[in-house]
Amino acid sequence: MPSQDRTNTARFRDPLSRLSGFTGAILVHCPRCDGRTRICPEARPEDQQSRYWTALKPRRLTCLSCGFTDRWTVTGGTHGGVTPPKFSGPDDPYFGASLWLSTDCRGHILWAYNLEHLDLLENYVSAQLRERGKIPGSMSLVERLPAWIKDGKHRHDVLNGIGRLRAMAS
Repeated sequence: MPSQDRTNTARFRDPLSRLSGFTGAILVHCPRCDGRTRICPEARPEDQQSRYWTALKPRRLTCLSCGFTDRWTVTGGTHGGVTPPKFSGPDDPYFGASLWLSTDCRGHILWAYNLEHLDLLENYVSAQLRERGKIPGSMSLVERLPAWIKDGKHRHDVLNGIGRLRAMAS
């Protein structure tokens, strides 16, 4: 998903992204050593031929610091359905590991899955004019943001929090 131009803080148009669209690589704390690691979708040959929903692809957590690995796959739920990941924060939706990109902000936790997610948040918060998507009620990621992030009075504090997260990512 392309992010908005960071230099254009006058206008933000909702790209109608969903949180599940930012799950290509999620930065987390390693459950064993607390170091920085990533959760990535497993590359499987059959996925190249199918329209397998990216958010439901099997995931692998691998820590380069301590060698810890774990694997996540969709499990069967009640009545023959599947139990999908829960897209919310401040933990990752697959293993429940703490997100690497999380910080306190105005008595809440400001978090992002990865830099792409962080870019979207920064572009939204910094914009003076925020335009909704063309599909009303789409419940995009931007529409689901908490009120304390959306409130223009908190713009400076939230942008400072985003700056702290950006520093953590580098």
